[in-house]
Amino acid sequence: MLVLLSQYLDEYVPSFRVFDYLTFRAVMSLFTALVISLCFGPYLIKKLQLLHFGQVVRDDGPQSHLSKNGTPTMGGVLIVGSIAVSMLLWCHLDNTYVWYILATLIGYAAIGFSDDYLKVVRHDPHGLRAKYKYFWQSAIAIILACCIYGGAKSSAETTFVIPFFKDFMPDLGFILIPLAYFVLTGSSNAVNLTDGLDGLAIITTITVATGLGIVAWATSNANFANYLYIPYVPNATEVTIACTAIVGAGLGFLWYNSYPAQVFMGDVGSLSLGAVLGMIAVLIRQEILLFIMGGIFVLETISVMLQVGSYKMRGKRIFRMAPIHHHFEKGGWPEPRVMARFWIITIVLVLLGLVTLKLR
Repeated sequence: MLVLLSQYLDEYVPSFRVFDYLTFRAVMSLFTALVISLCFGPYLIKKLQLLHFGQVVRDDGPQSHLSKNGTPTMGGVLIVGSIAVSMLLWCHLDNTYVWYILATLIGYAAIGFSDDYLKVVRHDPHGLRAKYKYFWQSAIAIILACCIYGGAKSSAETTFVIPFFKDFMPDLGFILIPLAYFVLTGSSNAVNLTDGLDGLAIITTITVATGLGIVAWATSNANFANYLYIPYVPNATEVTIACTAIVGAGLGFLWYNSYPAQVFMGDVGSLSLGAVLGMIAVLIRQEILLFIMGGIFVLETISVMLQVGSYKMRGKRIFRMAPIHHHFEKGGWPEPRVMARFWIITIVLVLLGLVTLKLR
């Protein structure tokens, strides 16, 4: 929106040309989302308290979590709104990738909002039933995957990139559709499972989004893409803006979500953020890189799968409690220590992911 206005004003005042520079827009996108989050955070928290939209804590969880009962939830509305407004202001709106990301953000936020609403307002402990939740997650993912495949203008947009291999990048063709489907639904649920400690999900998301933003910037630059042997995708410029918006909105939310949290993001935040990270990875053709950078999300998901599978087949649990961050809490780790160590691991994994771009 501001980009279109600046292009018009540029005819009269040449200095407005700076609004078209990617680095300027990326920084401004981050600051815009950050300011919106910081400014509207107190109002949202107060409103959620007045509406009695409080978190219901499980009795069988860590005892330290019982004090969190009643803490306002559904704060993900603030994250989603900040990202959306920032992107609309600083992105080139004629870029289809912008609308893919916004559709993912809002679509999965709507699913999460429905789940949170049923749990908090209707006092339904099950929330949105799993079959309905998965149906809508799948429907949105398949529709968007078909749009991405149908709108691809070059083989670079359907290439499968494998780290450490520079000469082996097969064209997926229509196989991109099921791959994108699994990445979107998988990453959405993975972040949702990670959202169990104050600041854990959002700080991990911020770190991974930073890494993906760097890769998106390189992917949109022909010289860097050729140098790194990754697909050159011109539309990825606006993906960079989306990543910085996520970072800004996340930092603003972390101000209120850090230990001890004043507000939780709820499913409206975790489902949408996870899906958007998946969509970004698909658009810049770095699904495996997301798997590496988001190793904590993967670990959390696998821990739940192993726990459930083991209990059903053997009647025994592998972990003290799943997801795995609760396992460490049950083992005596304070919540801030778990969060800090998981964050350190994520930083290392993001750096490792960035290193794979050159080791080809």
